[in-house]
Amino acid sequence: MSAWQLPFTRPASLAGRHFSTVIVGAGINGVGVFRDLSLQRVDCLIVDKGDFGAGASSAPSRMIHGGLRYLENGSFSLVAEATRERNLLLRNAPHLVKPLKTVVPLASLFGGMLGSALRFLGRPASPRTRGLLAVALGLRLYDLLGRRQRVMPGHRIDRVPPRDRQLFRAAIRWTATFFDAWISHPEWLILELIADACRDQPRSTAVNHCRVMGCAGNILTLRDEITGELVRVTADTVVNASGAWLDRSTAVLGGSGPRVMGTKGSHLVLDHPALRDALDGRMAYFEAMDGRVCIVYPFLDRVLVGSTDIPVEDPDQIATEPEEVDYLLEVLREVFPNLAFDPADVVYTYVGVRPLARSDADKPGQISRDHSVAVDPPNATRDIPIVCLVGGKWTTFRALAEEATDAVLRHLGRARTASTDMLPIGGGAEFPADAAATERLLERLMATGASRRRAQALFARYGAKALPLAQRLAASGDLPLRHAPDYSVAELGYLCLETGVIHLSDLVVRRTLLAIRGQVTDAALAEIAGIAAEALGWDAQRQREELHACATALRERHGVRLQTAAPAADSPLDASLMASKPVLT
Repeated sequence: MSAWQLPFTRPASLAGRHFSTVIVGAGINGVGVFRDLSLQRVDCLIVDKGDFGAGASSAPSRMIHGGLRYLENGSFSLVAEATRERNLLLRNAPHLVKPLKTVVPLASLFGGMLGSALRFLGRPASPRTRGLLAVALGLRLYDLLGRRQRVMPGHRIDRVPPRDRQLFRAAIRWTATFFDAWISHPEWLILELIADACRDQPRSTAVNHCRVMGCAGNILTLRDEITGELVRVTADTVVNASGAWLDRSTAVLGGSGPRVMGTKGSHLVLDHPALRDALDGRMAYFEAMDGRVCIVYPFLDRVLVGSTDIPVEDPDQIATEPEEVDYLLEVLREVFPNLAFDPADVVYTYVGVRPLARSDADKPGQISRDHSVAVDPPNATRDIPIVCLVGGKWTTFRALAEEATDAVLRHLGRARTASTDMLPIGGGAEFPADAAATERLLERLMATGASRRRAQALFARYGAKALPLAQRLAASGDLPLRHAPDYSVAELGYLCLETGVIHLSDLVVRRTLLAIRGQVTDAALAEIAGIAAEALGWDAQRQREELHACATALRERHGVRLQTAAPAADSPLDASLMASKPVLT
């Protein structure tokens, strides 16, 4: 198998096959289990009713963090685990996970001490901004709990430096500074984990847009969401890693429940150069006047703002509402009064549902972000156990996957043979150790014919795997897109053919960073649709349908300003499409 061939397949090829484990849900937690079990040489099938990582896993704050605010709830073990996992991801996926300097603006000395103590004791407390002493105590504990595998400096507290006096409101007297981390492209890390899994266990396979319809005996019925075809496979165990959909999937599989609840988190991506420059590479971590924790930090060439925390019943029926956009912009005006913020600054919105363990907590922020593994034993209709992943957060996926993998191994009567804790992921393997090694890799990338800017872009996306990809793209002619030159025609063709792309949205929203960076225009979308159609063999009707569906999703789910177009040959987008049709070489 080539380092760049991902063994994705369609349900029809699975008919009659047997797998030691079938994993339902290809978000970060399910894929983490897929990678860990495959490392133990267990043959696995992972399926998802949508695209890989299309649920909450593609909609985080893109922070890899220990959860500073969880300390108030007494979640010391969770913070210790999360900070260690953060440190491991900085080592194992350095191409995608980077340190994030974080600043906390402080206006008072004693503020929040009583409230923090009451919350720690599980008592209700009215919102009040935390002051220097409460934050200093929390950060000291945060550094202590995060000392294992640590690669970043500890915290410090200073008087507001001159450069920040015009950034924050006048009442701010001190700033606390500490380090967490951020991830540039979480959806790509999910695909890299799948690739690593299939390298370690070639009998493992991954299928997207494939729904589990039921389980009887040891037989699972699957439905291809594209063709409607039903196929059956057999398994020795099932892992339910469907996140906010856990209870629904469990019911289909004949298990117990309910176990989870969901809260949605909406985020904004702004085109705001003044704020981005003022942040100077740092994240601002602060509390709004209502006590809700918010974040804002430079994300690539944009600014990412988040997030809301609103209980929801149906994870399939969510969107970023106009009131949420207004709320987050108002919070920005409150914290950065010398800057102007307007809805026109928002180039992209996204929302996901956090899969939280069911709780009686009064406020969403009080619900634990911890995780657990529950097992539904065989019953009268099902002969195999279901291992359920309950709760969890992006940062701790490896630890949760390890716990779930151990549970599966016990049921299979097998022993763990390897650990994932220090195992590099995808392009993090053989990653340059220092600036000199990075420069040597960039020179090798430029030797393929890439400009320095193009070499840097490929390295940022694919890490150490950039070189074989650049060589492949050069052989095909690495011509930039006319309307989105950060990517090339050959690169998008590769993504279509070898990363399981089924719909245009899979390519635009998750395989690339074009959408989240606000770089998708009508012309760019039409050009990309033409590339996908040629690579995937779509006819003209399928191309129009995909273009219409993707444009609708970008407008309605992500706030992208595109023309409204019906899926007809004379639509505005179709005219752009005909003018932008590429030629794949």
